[in-house]
Amino acid sequence: MGLFGSKKDWNVIAIIFERKDLYQINGNRGRGTLAKKLRDGARSHTRTIFWAVFDQKGAFLEGEPGPGKSLIAVESLSRLTRELVKIPSIRNVLARLESGDSDKAAKPLRWEGYPGGAGAA
Repeated sequence: MGLFGSKKDWNVIAIIFERKDLYQINGNRGRGTLAKKLRDGARSHTRTIFWAVFDQKGAFLEGEPGPGKSLIAVESLSRLTRELVKIPSIRNVLARLESGDSDKAAKPLRWEGYPGGAGAA
């Protein structure tokens, strides 16, 4: 890979557990070494349910459940993992990061998969 092709330009999101019916989407955009630090921070945060890395075109690059996965039901985690790239509130955070207007974005996760159908609607 060439000199310019080796620079990472990532959007990193972490789905953070706030309470059983509310998860927060935290997103950050970073390049190079900063991108890796952002990923590693999201990956290791104690309340991260799931973390993911996307490129600037919105393509999923990598991600997996985080240390906070034990805070939610296995069924909810499985559904979140399956639906992650399609959830509108996540796509909204990614679009804001991709636009370059800000290198940080956060909002409540609006999702039908909360236990009992409750959640940030």
